[in-house]
Amino acid sequence: MSDARDAASPEQPARGFPRLRRAGLSGLLVSFGDRLTEPANRAALAFRAAIEAEDWLEVEETTSSLVSTFLRFDPLAVPHAQMEARLTRLMTARNWYAAPLPHGRRHWRIPTVWGGDLAPQLAEAAALAGLDEAAARAELSGTRVRVLTIGFAPGQPYLGELPEHWNLPRQTALNPQVPAGALVLAIRQLTLFTSANPTGWRHVGQVAFRLFRPDAENPFPLRPGDEVTFTDTPREAWERMRAADPDNAGATWEAIG
Repeated sequence: MSDARDAASPEQPARGFPRLRRAGLSGLLVSFGDRLTEPANRAALAFRAAIEAEDWLEVEETTSSLVSTFLRFDPLAVPHAQMEARLTRLMTARNWYAAPLPHGRRHWRIPTVWGGDLAPQLAEAAALAGLDEAAARAELSGTRVRVLTIGFAPGQPYLGELPEHWNLPRQTALNPQVPAGALVLAIRQLTLFTSANPTGWRHVGQVAFRLFRPDAENPFPLRPGDEVTFTDTPREAWERMRAADPDNAGATWEAIG
């Protein structure tokens, strides 16, 4: 971990950032830190939106990770040096660590069963965080988290950051498999699994919300910059919502920006 004095803030970015690097033959990567912080993630999201607003014809794809923005372009249409110069001008145009988050974001409320046989590691995670299970359930279901990035599997969100006492290490041994909809926790983040997978993160909650909808116009309902509240829901009510609407299972959203 970096020293606290090196952490990004709206007034002072991390030392040596933002940083522009080449990524393969046709990619450029702009990084705003070497570890996750709220300002670095904000900068990555805002910078990606700014690139898209420029509408450069040579740009074929953009995406963002926890602290970086990636751009893929056609190097036959524009030389690397010219595209790098464009990005450098954009990087210096403002303080991206204090930039507003992109427009079009939503706040989702997703019914969640915490603990029990559906999510058997809540008590263990709570103890590591210095809480009892009831207090952990109340805090986690009352915390509004941001979709920091989508990765690992189609539509799979990484969400955070949680308070510091949830800075739990990954397990030394894997869970052999958690189901689709498993809400798992480590390193002050939550991840919601698109499909059944092994994981070193602790399984603390379970949702029925479908994260990847390949036949839909928008296959990924959650987008980077969206915010999510995982609402504590009794098992019986959760089962009814899942049966009534297998895609959303009671999830709702409202526009926030």
